Amino acid sequence: MTERAFQDFYPDDLAQCYGCGTLNEHGLQIKSYWDGDQTVCHYTPRPYHTAVPGYVYGGLLASLIDCHCTGTAAAAAARAEDRAIDSDPPLRFVTASLKIDYLKPTPLGVRLEIRANVTEIKGRKVVMTATLAVEGTVTVRGEVIAIRVPEDLLAE
Repeated sequence: MTERAFQDFYPDDLAQCYGCGTLNEHGLQIKSYWDGDQTVCHYTPRPYHTAVPGYVYGGLLASLIDCHCTGTAAAAAARAEDRAIDSDPPLRFVTASLKIDYLKPTPLGVRLEIRANVTEIKGRKVVMTATLAVEGTVTVRGEVIAIRVPEDLLAE
């Protein structure tokens, strides 16, 4: 993709997250984008992301949905407020609730597609549903409630 990912707009002091922080050299560094009214992220797990031979560790799958959805929350809030995602004050969200349903084992060695749909924006809260799929087959489903970090916590 040629456009910048949601995570690319996080200010440096808020870009340390293991899952989505662009400045965390040991992290996953996921990238999320708009695809119509949905958001999409692609990620290929490494061999060390294993649970049992040939399959992805469930904690990684939960992390992918979690961080994709907090990025989605920031982008959705920006859209709802008709402002740029990198405008001040920063739009940064944390997870208030994460529910994951593992539907099938997720194989290693293939590109995963994570998609999210915003179902509600109310005040500081953004509610989303998400799927994680392998070659079109959904293996994980999630629901995330993300809460906007208050401005006073974003200040130095």
